[in-house]
Amino acid sequence: MATDYDAPRKADEDASEESIEELKTRRTNTQSAVVDEDEAEAADSFELPGADLSGEELMIRVLPAQSDEFTCASCFLVRHRSQIAKEKDGLYYCVECEG
Repeated sequence: MATDYDAPRKADEDASEESIEELKTRRTNTQSAVVDEDEAEAADSFELPGADLSGEELMIRVLPAQSDEFTCASCFLVRHRSQIAKEKDGLYYCVECEG
């Protein structure tokens, strides 16, 4: 809670005049910074416009590996043979994974 150091301070006799009921109501009126909401439940109720892709089919043509390409044994990305940094036990590793 922020403290205003320029505000006049209460004397001890002023503080003792406040009743316990007043202090209890003041404590219950303060809002907490914690939100009791389930994130997964909130995400299920939120829907982006045009986001329903359940009826769509993806038409992707997959090409076989070319003669000048290899698959890195570390990151599993298909790369050009010029990016081979190391070969170990018949497996190839790219420059980024060895660097």
